[in-house]
Amino acid sequence: SEHVPVPPLFQLRDFLLVYNRMTELCFRHCVSNLNYRLLTGREETCLDSCAGKLVHSNHRLMSAYVALMPSIMQRRVSDYEASAAQASQSAAQEGPAAVTA
Repeated sequence: SEHVPVPPLFQLRDFLLVYNRMTELCFRHCVSNLNYRLLTGREETCLDSCAGKLVHSNHRLMSAYVALMPSIMQRRVSDYEASAAQASQSAAQEGPAAVTA
């Protein structure tokens, strides 16, 4: 049997939140009559279109996020290194002054 990795709980929670928002948004937009158990053809077409658009836009956003993430991480590393160097330099400058006092 093939082993399928289980995503961390925060990823599952985020997925379920997005799914629930999408479901509610499309339902409110497309379903207008709650008197019948089955969807009308128009409602079903609307729901398919709505869900498809949201899934497609989510994929595009995730692609952009994945593409930007390395540069964001590099900037954070550079900022951290700069602040660490500045703190080290400040400590070095204060060190001799404290010894002479």
